[in-house]
Amino acid sequence: MAEGQEFRDGLASRIARFDREAAAWAAEQAEEERQRVLAEFPLEGWGGLSLERYALGPAGRQGGYSFCRLMEYGTDFFGSIRGGSAAKHIVYQHRSGEWRIVPSALHGLDAYDAWAQVRSEFVAAFAAAAEGAYDRLDELESLSYGQALTTKALAVYFPGRFLPIFSAAHIRHFTTLLGGRARTYSSGVRTWQANRELLRLVREQPEFDGWSLHEVMSFLYAFHDPRPHDRTVWKIAPGEQASLWDDCLANRRIRIAWDEVGSLGQYESDQELKAALDQHWPHSTGGNLRLARQLLAVRDLERGDLIVANRGKSEVLAVGTVTEGYSYAADAETHRHTVGVDWDTSYAQRFDSPRHAWQQALAKVPATLMRDIRRGREAVLSEAAAPADDVEQAELPDAVRKVKDLLDHKGQVVLQGPPGTGKTRLALSVALALAGRADRIEAAPGERAAALAELSRVPEDADAARLTMVTFHPSYGYEDFVEGFKPDTAHTGAGLHLEMKDGLFWRVCAAAKEAPDDTFLIVIDEINRGDLPRILGELITLLELDKRGSVSITLPTSGRRLTVPPNVRIIGTMNSADRSVGHIDSAIRRRFAFVHVPPDVDALDGEVGGLGLASFLEGLNGRLDEHFGPDHLIGQAYLLADDRPLDTAEQLSLAFHHEIVPLVAEYCQGRPGLLGSVLGKLVDGRTGRVVQTNPQDLPGMLADTFVAAGVTGEDGAVGWDGE
Repeated sequence: MAEGQEFRDGLASRIARFDREAAAWAAEQAEEERQRVLAEFPLEGWGGLSLERYALGPAGRQGGYSFCRLMEYGTDFFGSIRGGSAAKHIVYQHRSGEWRIVPSALHGLDAYDAWAQVRSEFVAAFAAAAEGAYDRLDELESLSYGQALTTKALAVYFPGRFLPIFSAAHIRHFTTLLGGRARTYSSGVRTWQANRELLRLVREQPEFDGWSLHEVMSFLYAFHDPRPHDRTVWKIAPGEQASLWDDCLANRRIRIAWDEVGSLGQYESDQELKAALDQHWPHSTGGNLRLARQLLAVRDLERGDLIVANRGKSEVLAVGTVTEGYSYAADAETHRHTVGVDWDTSYAQRFDSPRHAWQQALAKVPATLMRDIRRGREAVLSEAAAPADDVEQAELPDAVRKVKDLLDHKGQVVLQGPPGTGKTRLALSVALALAGRADRIEAAPGERAAALAELSRVPEDADAARLTMVTFHPSYGYEDFVEGFKPDTAHTGAGLHLEMKDGLFWRVCAAAKEAPDDTFLIVIDEINRGDLPRILGELITLLELDKRGSVSITLPTSGRRLTVPPNVRIIGTMNSADRSVGHIDSAIRRRFAFVHVPPDVDALDGEVGGLGLASFLEGLNGRLDEHFGPDHLIGQAYLLADDRPLDTAEQLSLAFHHEIVPLVAEYCQGRPGLLGSVLGKLVDGRTGRVVQTNPQDLPGMLADTFVAAGVTGEDGAVGWDGE
C-alpha cells in the first residue's frame, strides 16, 4: 500500500524527532492506572463481581469508582474510551434509576440476570486470552456491544497482548499505515481482533524494538493522528460573564451548566437529551434540539480539539487544547459538565465589534473567525503573521469535510434540507476543497466566485470543466444527461436533421479519463425534480465505486461503450419541504449517501435594531417545527447578504415580508389561523394578513414575538415565547 510505504520511508526521521522521554513518563502513569484497576478489580474476583460494582450509574450512587467508571474516567493515560453514550458499557443505570441493557438478546431479562450473562462472557473472554485462544472471543455476542471496553479490559489484565488503542476507526487507520491485512478493514472484524493484527504489524517494525506499547501508541498519535486536524472549534463561555474563568484556568478545565439533565454520558441520542431539556425548560423547546446537539458535541470532544473561552460577545480569554474528555463532576456546586483543557492565554484579545452569535454559552467558531483570533494573537505577540493561504489550507469546515469523506466512500451524495440552508453553497465549497482551493471556501465573495468560475471554465482541449452544474426539472431527460439525437442547428438543408450528441455526463467522463489526477464534480441542483430513472437509465449500475473504471455498459442509443472513471463525483441538492415531487427511486437512493443540512444559526453573527438574527431564526423555526415538522424550517440564507448577516432594518424588512412570509404562507397552505399561530401578533387577527410596519419598528416586533422568552444568557436553554 502506498500509505504503508510512505510510513515506513519516513519512520526513521520521525523517530529521531519523537520525545520518547515524555512518552516513557506517560507509560509510567498508564502502568499506575493499570495497577489501580488490578487492585480494585482483581481478575480472580470477576466471577462474583456485583452489578453495582461493575456498572456506570448516576454520579454519587456508588461508593467510589465502579469498573466502568474507572475504565472511562480514571484511566486516560492507559488509553481513552471517553465519548459517546454509556451504551458502550453493555449494561448501565440511567439517572432515573432504570437499568439499560444494550444487547438485544438480553432484552426482557431482569437487569441482574442480564448482568450474570454479561459477566460470564467477560470471564470467558479472560480465560480465552489467558490461553491465547483469541478466536474464541468472537463467540461472545454480548461483548460485541462493548468492543472498546472489552478490548481495554483485556489490555489491562493481559499487558503486552493488546495495544492501548481501543477505537476501531483508529486501529484501522494505523493498520492501513503499516500495510495490514484487508480483513482488518471489514466491519465484521471485532475490535480486539483488529487490535491484535495491529500489534503484529508493530512488532514487525524493527525500529520499535525495546519500546513499550504505550510509547508506540504515543508515537502513532503524535505523527499519524487519525482525527482530522481541522475539527470544529467550539466557543464555550466559562459561566455567565466568565464568572468561573479563574477556576477553569487554575484547574485546567472548562465547565458548563445544564446540571439538571445529569451526566451527558447516559444519553444515546440528541432526541433523548432534548426530551430531558424539555422537561426542565418547557418554554425553550424551539431551541432545545440544537442545544442537545451542542451538548453532545461537547461530551464527545477528544484530545487535541480546540476550545475558545470568552467573556461576553467581544472578548477572548484563551484558546485551549482538550487534554481529557468529558466527565460529570457531581461534587461541584454548579456547572458540573467538565472537559479537561490546557489553556493558552496568549490568545486573549478583544474584537472591534461584538460577535452576536456568542450570546449563547456554546457556539461553533467559523474558520474565518478562528483565523482572525490567531492573527490577533500574532499581532499582540509582535510576530510575523503566517501567510493567509497556509492557514486557510489547514482549515476545512466540518460540513465540507464530512461531505468530502462521503464522496470518497460512496462516490455521490445528496444534500437535503429546508430551503435556504446553503446546500448549493456547501456543494460548491466541496468543489473548492476537491480542487485544492480550500483557501477560497471562506474567502470574500468576489474571490470565492472567481475561484469557482475558474473551476467551471472548460479548457479548449477538454470536453468538460472540473466543476459542472446543472438543474434537473421534469423536462430534463436521458438525451440531455447521457446521449441522444438532437436537431442539428447548423444544418441548412430541407427538413429536420438529427445528429447524435453527447450529454453532460458523457462529456464529464471523457474529460475525467484524460485527467485522471483531477477530480471532476457534477453538482445537480433540485435533483429530485427530475425523473431520475429516465435521466440516469442504465448508469445506476456504474455509479457504484467498485465498478468505476472496470465495468462498462453499451449505451442503447449509439451502441458506444461507457465506463465511469473513478475520479468522477456527483453532489445533488434537494429541498426537504418540496411537496411537488415524489420520492427518489429506491435503486437510485441506495447508490447515494444522504446528508441532512439544517439551518445554521451560527452563521447569523449579527443583530438589527437589537434583534439577534440567530435568536429570531431559532424562535421562528421552533414554531415551524411545532406546526409542520423539521422538513419545513427556514434556512439562514434568508437573513444573509453577500455571505454576511443583514445589518439594516430595511434589509430585514425586505427579507421578512418578501421572502420569509411568502414561504411561511406556502407552508400554511392558505389557512389564516395557522399563519397567525406561527407569526403571532404579526398577523392581523381580523383579516388574517401580515401587518405592515415601518422597517425601523420591525426588529422590535420580531423580538417581542419570537425572542422575548428565548435564551437568557449563558446558563439557560434556548427557546422562544410561545403564543
